Amino acid sequence: MRILVAVATRHGATREIAEQIAATAAITLEETGIAAQVEVLDAGCVTSLAGYDAVVLGSAVYLGHWLDSARRLAREYQAELRRLPVWLFSSGPWGQKTRPGSDPADVSDVLTDTFAREHRLFGGRIERARLHFPERAVVAALRVTDGDYRDWPVIRAWAREIAGHLAVVPAGEERER
Repeated sequence: MRILVAVATRHGATREIAEQIAATAAITLEETGIAAQVEVLDAGCVTSLAGYDAVVLGSAVYLGHWLDSARRLAREYQAELRRLPVWLFSSGPWGQKTRPGSDPADVSDVLTDTFAREHRLFGGRIERARLHFPERAVVAALRVTDGDYRDWPVIRAWAREIAGHLAVVPAGEERER
């Protein structure tokens, strides 16, 4: 089974989440007897979805929106993504609690474009020293403290959940809508 984990990131924290999802999914599938090749690629570097049996697409969130490369991938490969099992994740803005039913990452168009099974929001990482001036200004205005807000056990559990779904769905099978 071949799985693509495509990711859009500015400072690397979201890519680290993608790498953890890939590693955990591969191990989980192998434990169930399914040989898995899980590849992590920058969303802007994806040139084809041929040969993949599933896709996990993620992006860092800035001012409530995904990065352009992740949105573009969803738009340009819409037909292919709709034929594959797809999961989405967002990283950030920094893991604050939200009201039930609210989502600080506006991914409604990506959900529509891809027929994704699910979208998960994970906390991000704030390191002011790595941010550009406009990003530092927003972080200062919101009074966000530096820190790593990623919940690794929750991220790994979600990756195991994805692998569990893939273990019972034959590779390449068109998913329900």
